[in-house]
Amino acid sequence: MWIRPTHPKPWLVDIVYAVYFLCSGAALAETTNATFGISQLRGSQLLDHAFLYRYPLGNITVNAVATLNTLDLCNGVVIEEATIDQLQRYMAEGKLSSVQLTTCYLNRVFQVERYINPILQLNPDALHIARKTETERAAGHVRSPLHGIPFVIKDNIATRDRLGTTAGSLALVGSIVPRDAFVVDKLRKAGAVLLGKATLSEWADMRSTVYSEGYSANGGQSRSSYNLTVNPGGSSSGSAVAVANNVVPFALGTETDGSVINPAERNAVVGIKPTVGLTSRAGVVPESEHQDTVGIIARTVRDAAYALDAIYGVDLRDNYTFAQRGNTPSKGYAAALENRNALRGAKFGLPWKSFWTFADAEQQSILLDLVDQIRTAGAFIINNTEITDYQTLVSPDGWNWDYGTTRGRPNESEYTYIKVDFYNNLRSYLSELSNTSIRSVDDVINFNNQHPYAEGAEPGLNPAFASGQDGLLASAATQGIMNETYFQALHFCQSRTRQGIDDALRSSRSVKLDALLVPPDVGQTYQIAAQAGYPMITIPAGVHSKSGMPFGLALMGTAFGESELLRTASAIEDLQRVEGGGRARPQWKGLGVENVPVESQCFGC
Repeated sequence: MWIRPTHPKPWLVDIVYAVYFLCSGAALAETTNATFGISQLRGSQLLDHAFLYRYPLGNITVNAVATLNTLDLCNGVVIEEATIDQLQRYMAEGKLSSVQLTTCYLNRVFQVERYINPILQLNPDALHIARKTETERAAGHVRSPLHGIPFVIKDNIATRDRLGTTAGSLALVGSIVPRDAFVVDKLRKAGAVLLGKATLSEWADMRSTVYSEGYSANGGQSRSSYNLTVNPGGSSSGSAVAVANNVVPFALGTETDGSVINPAERNAVVGIKPTVGLTSRAGVVPESEHQDTVGIIARTVRDAAYALDAIYGVDLRDNYTFAQRGNTPSKGYAAALENRNALRGAKFGLPWKSFWTFADAEQQSILLDLVDQIRTAGAFIINNTEITDYQTLVSPDGWNWDYGTTRGRPNESEYTYIKVDFYNNLRSYLSELSNTSIRSVDDVINFNNQHPYAEGAEPGLNPAFASGQDGLLASAATQGIMNETYFQALHFCQSRTRQGIDDALRSSRSVKLDALLVPPDVGQTYQIAAQAGYPMITIPAGVHSKSGMPFGLALMGTAFGESELLRTASAIEDLQRVEGGGRARPQWKGLGVENVPVESQCFGC
């Protein structure tokens, strides 16, 4: 007997089952024959084998891992780990259509959603969009490398369609945005197919100081398939988890301080955090205008570059994007990609005392083996290219965006201006919404107080929000006042980190480096880049033996230095293909465990 599995999101099961039966070989056969028998009608709706996808619960086994890591053939072709170029070739050759591809990814959502929960909402118009792209392809019009390619976006990026935009908060359910976010509009124009919205840490980690990463009241707990019990990385958790598990080839996330790089490196995928001002934030639920940026998560550097080419550009609704004029490549970012030969003569710095010393021994060993491969390929590696004044700027105790206050100087703290920016920037964003009474951080706090258990209004009411809503309260306490302390903190963090990175790139030997190589599992790395507003790219590099959680190798550069970072990151990625290493497949540790909160510490990872 075939029994439909229970699911925490019944609407998702309904949609995917409908898609499967309507669009796959299991669909009810069409007939106008009046003699079509009742038994034939019933039989045409049943599967020959119970469970299209198996649901291994309990103890992890080799078979369970193989089952959950494997995608069925899609119209006879392999899409598991497929690159965008491969998918385009299948579609160009007529072996696969965008509707078929979208259907197969929807089926993949159904296969893994019960365990890792990467998707908060599915787009009910996804197949319609896919069909439109097929019509254009048949007419000889292919808009870009993303034509007909499904993707997901973090649920704090606005879409003016039948999807909501909630930042994971129940307070914004039902609210209506005035327009697509600029980056979404650009992707639609590139012919990409919006599959849905990804889960995330609620309010992009701004609501609480102690919380379960990847959790939101509206979306539930997202989990890493490498170890389901620990922090999956965030706040763009679902975006990274979806890409890592072949739900889509690429996704958009947002970053204020680590929210693209961290989940990407913890799920063995590529993450690009662009320079602030390269990608528009218009239509994105904000945190801080000084550090917010829309980034890309993909399985390869090339796929990420295709997405970056589609979304960057000047936007009149975001004046920070004006700074990119004259600082972007004429042929786009994908044109900068290279193979391993580009490492000959390349120059990289290792800021050892600034960052590397905080990495655990296993991670250092694996990453330094990769650095040795880069050196053997012809690159120059210069050690001790430190961030200027790292002793003051870099927290010795892990990521800490209130590190200035920790050492008694709130006028040198990132959090001092972030919490003020959040109050002001969110008020501006909310002012354009309709069908909602939520207009400020204060309104969000009041909503949470009215729904105390679901939204964890007080410590102890919701295990995912151990500290309650203290982050929101801290922001509300500022009332958005930009006082002298605010401006001192902003100036200190921006100017000192920019000088620190730029000095390190020039190095003490007066050699201009192509990039700084850093271990992004050390949170202080992306924190310094975030305060500077500078770009960073992470690529998969290794896995911790005990926890099973991945970590990356990241490249850090100067403002609008994405082309150079992409050139060298793609060269290192190509070297990994030849030498072995790179992206590892998930091991599904902790399968069947549904702890909330997830473990914040993960045994050395």
